[in-house]
This record gives sequence, C-alpha cells and structure tokens, in this order.
Amino acid sequence: MTACPHCFNTLKNEYPALGGNYEVIHHSTFLQQLIDSGKLVVKGDSELKRKGVTYHDSCYLGRANDIYEAPRRIIEYLKVEIKEMKRSRTQGLCCGAGGAQMFKDAEPGNKEVNIERAEEAVAMNAGVIAVNCPFCMTMMSDGVKNQEKEDSIEVLDIAELIANAQGLNPMKEA
Repeated sequence: MTACPHCFNTLKNEYPALGGNYEVIHHSTFLQQLIDSGKLVVKGDSELKRKGVTYHDSCYLGRANDIYEAPRRIIEYLKVEIKEMKRSRTQGLCCGAGGAQMFKDAEPGNKEVNIERAEEAVAMNAGVIAVNCPFCMTMMSDGVKNQEKEDSIEVLDIAELIANAQGLNPMKEA
C-alpha cells in the first residue's frame, strides 16, 4: 500500500518490467474498501460540510491510473458534497510537482503551475482542498500560502479528513 500516487504508479506499472510483480494499492482505494466492507465506520463531518471541500486529482492516480472515484467516495461518506473544479478528473490540472519539478527552480513563464492550480482551488470558496498525494499536498499548500489564504483554507489528505471526522487527528492538538 502506498500513500503516494507516484510510488503507486512506479510499483504497479514499471516494476513488472524489472521482475517485480506486486499487488499494489493506493490508500484511497484501501480506505474506500474498508468503508465499503464495514471494517471502517466513518461518521459525517458537519464542520467539513460547513467549510466545504474541493478535491484535486493527482496526475499519477487519476490520468495515469484511472482512479477517480475512490477519493471522491471517501469524501461523500463524510456527508460532504465536493465542489468540483472545472479542470478535474481526466481534464485535471497538474499541481506542478510531477517529474521532480518541485525540487528545482521554476522555469521561465508567467506563472508557476502550482499557483495556477491553487488559484482554481481557492476560487471554489471551499475551506478545505482535499488531496491524495504528498507532493500535491506541498504544492497546493505553497499555492494557498502564495495567496495568503492559509488561515482560511486547509490542504488535507483524504485520510486526514477521515481522522478529523473521527476526532483522531493528533496534529490538530499540536
């Protein structure tokens, strides 16, 4: 199991050429399966519903591996309607981190990709931007900070949404 769509893609789709044949599952699919089977019971989150949620599709989970529904179903289990960005699912816009882009200086241009994507997310008027990738988390968080919205908009992994709804997120206490 991986929480990183990049690792998921590499282990699932590239390792077989090197003899590594593994069952690989992304944590969004795993969490959805736990909820569907009744092994994980989640309750609705009225605070999350009040804030509103928009969801960012990561490139390597979505377009590269056609996994769009599992993260959305998790959010729906929390009794929250997703405010879908115009560029979502197969038309989703990259956060700007793919291909190790987050580790190098910005290339010439008018705007960095993560800034544009974060602007789209912020425009949805949601208090939470949900992600399923640690790289997307960083890029979206930086984009929210660039707009000086970090006091009013949180960027959270879908697993954190479940933990918060259950009252289990120790990071909230820190």
